[in-house]
Amino acid sequence: MTRGPDQGRSSAARGRRMADKARAGTRPPKPRVADPRDDGPDIGVEARLAAGVLLNAALEGRGGLDTALSFREVSDLPGPDRAFARAVAMAALRRLGEIDQILDRKLQKAPPLAVRTILRVALAQTLVLETPAFAAVSTAVKLAERETKTRPYKNLVNAVLRGIEREGPGLTTAESNLPEWLAARWRATYGEATLTGLALAAREEPSTDLSLKPDVDAAAVAEALDGEVLAGNTIRTGRRGDLATWPGFDDGIWWVQDAAAAVPVRLLAPKAGESIVDFCAAPGGKTLQIAASGASVVALDRSAPRLKRLTENLQRTGLSAEVFAVPAEDWDDPRTFDAVLLDAPCTATGTFRRNPEVLRATKPADVAKLADVQHRLLDAAAERVKPGGRLVYCVCSLEREEGETQIIAFLRRNPAFRTAPAVPAEVGAPDEALTSEGWLRILPSMWAEKGGLDGFFIARLDRVA
Repeated sequence: MTRGPDQGRSSAARGRRMADKARAGTRPPKPRVADPRDDGPDIGVEARLAAGVLLNAALEGRGGLDTALSFREVSDLPGPDRAFARAVAMAALRRLGEIDQILDRKLQKAPPLAVRTILRVALAQTLVLETPAFAAVSTAVKLAERETKTRPYKNLVNAVLRGIEREGPGLTTAESNLPEWLAARWRATYGEATLTGLALAAREEPSTDLSLKPDVDAAAVAEALDGEVLAGNTIRTGRRGDLATWPGFDDGIWWVQDAAAAVPVRLLAPKAGESIVDFCAAPGGKTLQIAASGASVVALDRSAPRLKRLTENLQRTGLSAEVFAVPAEDWDDPRTFDAVLLDAPCTATGTFRRNPEVLRATKPADVAKLADVQHRLLDAAAERVKPGGRLVYCVCSLEREEGETQIIAFLRRNPAFRTAPAVPAEVGAPDEALTSEGWLRILPSMWAEKGGLDGFFIARLDRVA
């Protein structure tokens, strides 16, 4: 077991001390992120260039944005400018359909992608981040002047942006930010009103959610982090910047985890002394929850690099787990367990609030491809459950093929399992997430008044024989 430096102290006491420090005014200041409203017309061109690089990388495929963070145009920037570039790219991704609606009304014919990127970046600043128009237009023109292929379009860039500033952007629709094929699927599955709610949720940058160790004073942590306590004792905060500077980070009493992502382990209900295996464990928030309950946990994942974050958090929090970099279905250990958690690989369409690029990266064929993987993993997980034990299956996808359809087919194949109906209030889930079958279908449009949450499908299956 890896022990943290403060493991011997009471987590609740540390939470209260954090709040005392906050009241005394000793909370560390928020790290400053480059603010476009501070920029003059000759400042920030490189940051806007980097924003375009990140935007196009995200549109090219899954994981593209994260990969592009290491590109020279991005990595060479000072920290605040790098953070600003990412903020602009994310704003453009969240409002891409609306931005293109506005541009298409102003453009007689489609310009080259490099020119459209300059225009998209500029509108993301003025329409979403409230950058002064003079700064956004000036830097956009300077970007156009830099390259031979975009230089002939600098007057067009200036005219389009000045026209939008003068005449206003006109009407746009939130649904335009969703790819047409996904919007059609969600309309058919959830209805027009819910589709509108999902589209509105996709526009907004989410807050940061934190899960706590069980004995931590949630109210004290929330006060120290300028946050609030949600159902299930999740802390939600609008604080930004380097997590390592936040109160409680060094004490290891919390970890980042969306409110919905914490629900599957609560439904699993791990107990001290139980043996539990977490299939597909990386990046590890659910493993930490299980370990914090006092259960003995094995964490499996096929990706050794992704497990690095899990092992770092185990060390920081003073929690322990057996960690194996191996595909769960190929693990040759003969053990069975009191409980199994399967957070299966999926299209991740429910995470679009935090990862707007997923909407552009996911293709229709991905749904069927991943459904086949989920089928195999469910059968492998079932074999690890002791008689009388339990299995929780979840995916952060909004697609029925990856959620409801998987469990219907699994129960037909495995008569030894029965659905254990969820009680939303007991697991920190929205009441409206409960399905008629007793499963949970959490949508990003739920808890809209609190800022929403990630989309998940979650089902608990008890082995009765």
